[in-house]
Amino acid sequence: MTWDHSDPTAVIVFLILGYLCGTIAFGLILTKLFGLGDLRSIGSGNIGATNVLRTGNKKVAAMTLLGDLLKATVPIWVAWKWGAPAAAAAGFGAFLGHLFPIWLGFKGGKGVATYIGVLLGFAPIGVLVFAAAWLGMAKIFRYSSLAALTATLLVPMVYLIIGNSMAAALTTVLTVLVYLKHIPNIRRLLAGTESRIGSKG
Repeated sequence: MTWDHSDPTAVIVFLILGYLCGTIAFGLILTKLFGLGDLRSIGSGNIGATNVLRTGNKKVAAMTLLGDLLKATVPIWVAWKWGAPAAAAAGFGAFLGHLFPIWLGFKGGKGVATYIGVLLGFAPIGVLVFAAAWLGMAKIFRYSSLAALTATLLVPMVYLIIGNSMAAALTTVLTVLVYLKHIPNIRRLLAGTESRIGSKG
């Protein structure tokens, strides 16, 4: 069966498929596979790559980062055959799946790696913007959360400036969700108690 690029059925299907891909908890799977225990009982309890790094295993953290990134990129690449709306739906679905996985009681990660995966699959120039902002902020302040919050704020602005309205709209929604998931981090940043990069706490 094939869909026309404007057929809303494709959007719905790829939204669901993207969500299912997004629910794959690579952090949990890999830490258990490598005998590092239940990630939810380590550090912040988050299932993402930053918390995996707190186990001291950089290899597993890198694998988690890659997995959380590609679970958004791959469905977007597949969906492009049915047009930009389907690709955007796949990316949005994957992002929601990571944040709110049905298999884990809708308690997922904070979405930064998956956000990058959406950028890579939908409009790759955003990856360069994100990387530059993240690396710069991380080098100066040593806070992963602050670097991510800054980077996700800048990306939609850049898309808007270059005239990619669909990417700007998509990433604006994703950025709002990232900020909502980072409310505890924002509070700790304001209180001066946020963990710095390299900390195991």
